[in-house]
Amino acid sequence: MTGACLRHARLSKEWPPRGFSMRLVWIAAPVALLIGLCVQPAFAVCNISDAKLEEAVLKSPELRNPENRYLVRDLRTLRNAAFLLWSYGLQDDCERLLANIRQLIAAPSMAKLGGNDEDLADEQVAAEEPQQAQGGEVQGKRNTPGAGPLINLDELEPGLRVDEMVGAEVRSSDDKIVGEVRNIVLGTKNRFDYAVIASGGFFIAGKDSIIVPLRYMQVNQERNSYYLRISSTDVKAVPLMPDHEYLWLADEAWRAKNDAIFEKLDSHPVPFDLQAGQQPTIKVQ
Repeated sequence: MTGACLRHARLSKEWPPRGFSMRLVWIAAPVALLIGLCVQPAFAVCNISDAKLEEAVLKSPELRNPENRYLVRDLRTLRNAAFLLWSYGLQDDCERLLANIRQLIAAPSMAKLGGNDEDLADEQVAAEEPQQAQGGEVQGKRNTPGAGPLINLDELEPGLRVDEMVGAEVRSSDDKIVGEVRNIVLGTKNRFDYAVIASGGFFIAGKDSIIVPLRYMQVNQERNSYYLRISSTDVKAVPLMPDHEYLWLADEAWRAKNDAIFEKLDSHPVPFDLQAGQQPTIKVQ
């Protein structure tokens, strides 16, 4: 308040003085606006919970269909991406992605509208991989000086995570590329653990895979390349996975036949129930 206003108030006994209220409004309005902006919570625009993804997974018959498990996984990946956009303050982009998530939740059949061009799929998948760690060379580097010995999977310390295996390259015992690890199947009821391995090469868009018991696999010291205990020639004798719905898990006859091929090609696998440092006992015929 200026000195003139105070003197005017004392002389006229008028409060507030003329012109004071208008001046106060002009000052208070921008201050109130600034305060209002400051007290807004950070990143309040994009509310990821509004997508109600998990509620939809529980209630939607389409999303609960086992055939659409891949879509649920993809939706959760998109939700995680929306969270990253939110955390970087990219509210508009976060909202757009949430809108896409809501679209897919409302119409899961949209997920089948994508293209199936294998060459384009190869390019898209390759773009996801760091250039320095793509791997997949036809001939490996086991003969290079300083290459450490391979390690049986049951001898690893610390233990092995599934995400360390999925997507990693797989080579034969003679260091030729076989493919990549596509999935891991955990053994139950005294059954073996298996790796589902692409049979057409590294990052190939085709669906052909072979099923390898983990006890017939090894890994290098860096844990970025996995090795079968059979040669590239022997790999050709391994049958392809018979179906992509994993019905073979319940087919005891097929699994026994598949496992017998590995047992024949590598008669001395390392059993997973041995204690660390203990050597398997080989029966001499």
